[in-house]
Amino acid sequence: MAAPRLEPELARQLFFEGAAVVMLGVPEGTEFGIDYSSWAVGPRFRGVKMIPPGVHFVHCSAARPGGGRETGPRTGFFLALRRRELRLLRWDAAGEALGPAPEGEAEALRENLRELDPFLGPYPYERLKKWVSLTSFVSEAAVKRLQPESGQICAFAEVLPVAAGRLSSDRAEQRLPRFDAECRSYAEGLARLPRMEPRAGTRIRFTELPKQTYPEGATPAEVTRHSMDLSYALERVLAQRYASQPLELLAELQFAFICFLIGNVYDAFEHWKRLLNILCRSEDAIGRYPDLYVNLISVLYHQLSEIPADFFVDIVSQDNFLTSTLQVFFSCTCSAAVDGTLRRKAEKFKAHLTKKFKWDFEAEPDDCAPVVVELPEGVQVE
Repeated sequence: MAAPRLEPELARQLFFEGAAVVMLGVPEGTEFGIDYSSWAVGPRFRGVKMIPPGVHFVHCSAARPGGGRETGPRTGFFLALRRRELRLLRWDAAGEALGPAPEGEAEALRENLRELDPFLGPYPYERLKKWVSLTSFVSEAAVKRLQPESGQICAFAEVLPVAAGRLSSDRAEQRLPRFDAECRSYAEGLARLPRMEPRAGTRIRFTELPKQTYPEGATPAEVTRHSMDLSYALERVLAQRYASQPLELLAELQFAFICFLIGNVYDAFEHWKRLLNILCRSEDAIGRYPDLYVNLISVLYHQLSEIPADFFVDIVSQDNFLTSTLQVFFSCTCSAAVDGTLRRKAEKFKAHLTKKFKWDFEAEPDDCAPVVVELPEGVQVE
């Protein structure tokens, strides 16, 4: 690990006030990382020192047998580190992941920390500003609220079948065809696959996003209105956890983005997209929560700065998700009724994205076209 160039006074301050993460038993060749940096573990590596206090993301990928540069799926977890804190982690060979060591071991190690110093690499301070900008709302409380109960965030979560299905009798009870029965279509083949869900305690505890965007008993006109303006859905999201502090919702948006960008968790990316869609399409809420939306623009500015210019062409723009979503958002923020600070910041952000990604936000949004909405069962238009 190459040492970053620090001013002598800053280096001295971090040396005495910074935290340290020590790792024991990590196999050589394992990819280890903290926040936005990662390295291949060498024979002398034992951890990282001079870590600025705050929330950090520690992650690793096990080396594959036989050497080479290929590594296994990434696992990681968020840590909230305090001044001069020593956090001891130990390698779990069976799970190919790092986990906390017993407290007694950490206390014993603290007495010999000076001897370990030559084996600890300095935190890459030159990338701290970028990390802080991506996690500005992620607090220790947010980590406790969102991190899986298992404490591990895995790129490929372990899944189990919802119902038993190995035996013919199991399938008969569920009215499923036998395994050796002829499959007559692709759709039938998919339907035969067992329904899977993550092992208990391994799921990231994101806020549940509503599938229905309108209240029960809504009239056809109300269904249409709530399907175009998602403020009702946003209020339901806020009511679950963030009623008193709406800005905390941005911590969840940042947490999901980090889990995707660094943790390689695709489900987190899907949650980020769905949550952003609700935020950007809530026209009434934009007027009610100007502070939330001013800060949302800052969050998105830093997040999209980490994405290559062609990223959305290859992945997101299959359905033009981001361009169409932000187009609706900008059409809402240009109203004279919107807070002036928010309106001006939105205009600057739109200009920035137009220049960087060459996106056209002036074309008529798809939302201006006729919208077909699904009415609740039993509701008919007179």
